[in-house]
Amino acid sequence: MSTTIITKNRFLILFIAGALVLSVGGRLLSHAPNFTPMGAFALFAGAYLAQKSRWLLFLPLGAMAVSDLFIGLYDWKLMAVVYASFLVYGILGIMAGKQKQPGKIFLATVTGSLVFYLATNAAVWIFSPWYSHDLQGLLLSYTLAIPFFKMTLLGDVFYAAVFFGGYEAAVSIGNSIARKRSISLRT
Repeated sequence: MSTTIITKNRFLILFIAGALVLSVGGRLLSHAPNFTPMGAFALFAGAYLAQKSRWLLFLPLGAMAVSDLFIGLYDWKLMAVVYASFLVYGILGIMAGKQKQPGKIFLATVTGSLVFYLATNAAVWIFSPWYSHDLQGLLLSYTLAIPFFKMTLLGDVFYAAVFFGGYEAAVSIGNSIARKRSISLRT
């Protein structure tokens, strides 16, 4: 029994390492605006890693920081809102990850995308000179960002399916192989 747990933990670590590399690479390589794995990675980290340590919620933020060093830094107030938004994804992952039901994961993914859209565009409206600082400016900020929201949502849903579905499928296949090996060893 302990061998299975150790193997599962090692597999989770390897899977997280791969997801981490994919998330950083997904920001650094050419991609459609906002179609990156980062939100889904934060959600996945919340669902699978936060039970081990709440500090692991900051792993996606570290991935963001590394990729930001290459992409370029921007206004620290906007960056703080972006990073806080990804922390919210992780918290949503904790809440959805208790049962790991596809519907709850999907709802958390959509909620994370929506929080990111609302928070970051409000921050752009507040902290930049691009929009008038009235209701019309705020609405314009949200309206012009709809294409980015669409890509954020599509990227989050796609990569959440890759991370959650890929991990669960791999665990299921691994368990199936382990059961077959133990059966063949007994006969």
